[in-house]
Amino acid sequence: MNIPRTEQKRVVIIGGGFAGIYLAKSLRRSNYQLVVIDRQNYHTFQPLLYQVSTAGLEPDSIAYPIRKILKKHKNFHFRMATVSAIDAGNSEIETNIGSLQYDYLIIATGTRTNFFGNSSLEHYSMPMKSVPQALNIRSLSLQNFEKADQSEDKGERQALLNFCIVGGGPTGVELAGAFAELKRHVFPKDYQQMDIDEMEIHLFEGSDRLLPPMSETASRKSLEFLKDLGVRVHLNTLVKDYDGDKLITNNGLTFRSRNFIWTAGVTGASIPGIKEESMHEPLNRYRVNRFNQVKGYPKIFALGDIAYMETERYPNGHPQVAQPAIQQGKHLAKNLKLLEKGSSMLPFEYRDKGSLATIGRNKAVADLPFRSFGGFFAWLVWMFVHLMSLVGFRNRVIVFFNWVYNYINYDKAARLIVRPYNLNGKKR
Repeated sequence: MNIPRTEQKRVVIIGGGFAGIYLAKSLRRSNYQLVVIDRQNYHTFQPLLYQVSTAGLEPDSIAYPIRKILKKHKNFHFRMATVSAIDAGNSEIETNIGSLQYDYLIIATGTRTNFFGNSSLEHYSMPMKSVPQALNIRSLSLQNFEKADQSEDKGERQALLNFCIVGGGPTGVELAGAFAELKRHVFPKDYQQMDIDEMEIHLFEGSDRLLPPMSETASRKSLEFLKDLGVRVHLNTLVKDYDGDKLITNNGLTFRSRNFIWTAGVTGASIPGIKEESMHEPLNRYRVNRFNQVKGYPKIFALGDIAYMETERYPNGHPQVAQPAIQQGKHLAKNLKLLEKGSSMLPFEYRDKGSLATIGRNKAVADLPFRSFGGFFAWLVWMFVHLMSLVGFRNRVIVFFNWVYNYINYDKAARLIVRPYNLNGKKR
């Protein structure tokens, strides 16, 4: 890997998401040698991936080079690699570009899409966990509109213009709202000879309400907003099968669709080498103590979505969203600095700052510590929080001006098929 061994203790961070990046940024003035490993050379602001999928933003608006984020670190090394195994006995990790020893290992690998063992759904659906996947969704939806505009077969047009989104969490709700905005404001101008009412947007949720982790108020208002936008919401409905054209639900409903997007669940992106008793198997997350140390491994820490920390307030672990990851990253940096001085670590305490989800233009829901509400003010709060959370001043400026342009012109400018999605040539 060409990383020199020095007298400094080496901290190896696997993952350039929220937890890994905030930990690395907070270790800037430490005396550790810092090594960050990720499969991509950029950090992705995942809460806005849905806007890339729906032509609201270009990917470089929500991605930022890891080397640039950490360029002021004196003892920093980045390696673009995939970690295949952890050898805790030798304090070493194995990657596709070689092995590397560590003094402290931090696992911040996040999650991957969970299809709950259904191979047909995994093969044919479109997940949205990364920038390439978001671009795939954008390309596929635009390609299908072009095909529908050419087709004289009503049944074929119906399949091409039918958007089916599985999962009524924040990602599914935001995607459904964004596609509804495209249907209402953008596509009628692009496809003037097409009957835009042939486009249907279906959102499937297995529970009895949308946004299950949020309040009843947020669930009720989000359902109202989506129905007002023309989205057809199917509660208490599970998708059993999909073959690339036909979708079948548990209550006997069938739909034809060429736009099938899966946002229904995640599982931890764990790495082989940690013993089973240190794992929370149902969610594939590492069991950690209040210092984020993996059970049975004092020199290995887990942060963010991959960490399962049971507390009195969160008996089932912290929610798998950005804030716990950010706060754990910052807190672990403080603890590593305490270890550097020979002091004892401090336990982590999560501060819940609230949850937000946007449904469309002037429509959002907010669960803040003091109250739950929805509508225009919630939408302003959502925009401000997400804008300020972006990494890099340039990205904030670009996203802000894109949002202003889109709002004034009722438009989404990134409707480009720059990388056509080949349905037959690759796994969905």
